[in-house]
Amino acid sequence: MTWVGAEPREQITEKFGRHVSSGKVKFYAAAGVDFILGKREGIYMYDVDEKRKLINCNSNGGVFNLGHRNPQVIAAVKEAMEELDIGTHHTVSEHRARLAERLAGISPGDINRMVFGVSGGEVIDAAIKLARGHTKRSGIVSAIGAYHGHTGFALPAGHEQYSKPFEPLVPGYTQIPFGDIEALDKAVDEKTAAVLLETIPATLGIVIPPEDYYAGVRSICDERGVVMIMDEVQTGLGRCGAYWGIDTYGVVPDVIVTAKGLSGGIYPITAALYRDELNAFLDENPFIHISTFGGPELGCYAALKVLDVLEKPGFLEHVREMADVFARGFATLKKKHPDILVEARQRGMMMGLKLMNEMCGPLMTVAGLDNGIFTVYANNDTSVNQILPPLIIQKEEALEVVDRLDAMLTWVEGKL
Repeated sequence: MTWVGAEPREQITEKFGRHVSSGKVKFYAAAGVDFILGKREGIYMYDVDEKRKLINCNSNGGVFNLGHRNPQVIAAVKEAMEELDIGTHHTVSEHRARLAERLAGISPGDINRMVFGVSGGEVIDAAIKLARGHTKRSGIVSAIGAYHGHTGFALPAGHEQYSKPFEPLVPGYTQIPFGDIEALDKAVDEKTAAVLLETIPATLGIVIPPEDYYAGVRSICDERGVVMIMDEVQTGLGRCGAYWGIDTYGVVPDVIVTAKGLSGGIYPITAALYRDELNAFLDENPFIHISTFGGPELGCYAALKVLDVLEKPGFLEHVREMADVFARGFATLKKKHPDILVEARQRGMMMGLKLMNEMCGPLMTVAGLDNGIFTVYANNDTSVNQILPPLIIQKEEALEVVDRLDAMLTWVEGKL
């Protein structure tokens, strides 16, 4: 059976608009974007009719850290399917226990406990519930322009464009400028349960905080008995050149939320990782947060294989080496395009190009489709073009991306 391209692209688009999202079809048509995902493999994604081949420099926010259809992850899930299904949340699970032990092994400090989920927003919710249950407080402090998902407790912590239509929201949320330790110091008080931050906020524009920022966050949280939650949905699992983005700042939070990349791009699975110190609340209330599909046992084996790859000698070193290749390439691009390229933002392979105005990000996305690159702009700062290729990218491929970015920048300059 043909799984890709079984119907003409016009028919696919019509059905998608009629049954899934008419708004997306209208948006893409207005932007002149005519791409339907078909075949995909490694760092590449193809249009449904295979007339267009793109290097994926979005990776769906880190879902495809190990590339599309990673053969090792696929093999692990196929093997697990010989004996397992998703399992049940009503019983003790051998397979969730194995994955939890492995995740604890790569986590900083005494983070060694897990709440599993099926989406990033779900485990952000779990982390907030844990913080409120632990502290008996309600306040949540997050960053202006943040993105933490679309679920109930996560929604008020993000940008108002996602939450305002659904007011009244869950109360108790305060937002401050990201990276501003003085603003955080003023916002955190005796009512605050948790500080929730993306280590490197992607949707805000790959903003890199000051090197001492998270040490300051940790100090404020310790001083006031507040839970420090790091949203590592995009920055975790090697993206920043370490197991967790927060590791590169030398700080141990109370909770780390992981999602996208844990799936290996094959089977959805997410988790909130937390310290022993926070466990009393869930120990006393073991059934207060459950997820029917959270931590599916088949997904555990996708995640275990992801960790096998991540922990393989040389893998993180490779990520750092490719980050250096991109850094040198970005410096060259800055010299060639000084009027349009304002800044290259980078922490490992969590990368973004800050451009001269808010029109540039969308234009770069359009330019990429004609230059063999799939990349998107930061929705809360459209002057930033996000660059998140799979971590398995090789040097010659990274250099090819830089060359294509050069051509894209030239095209955008002409449009402006």
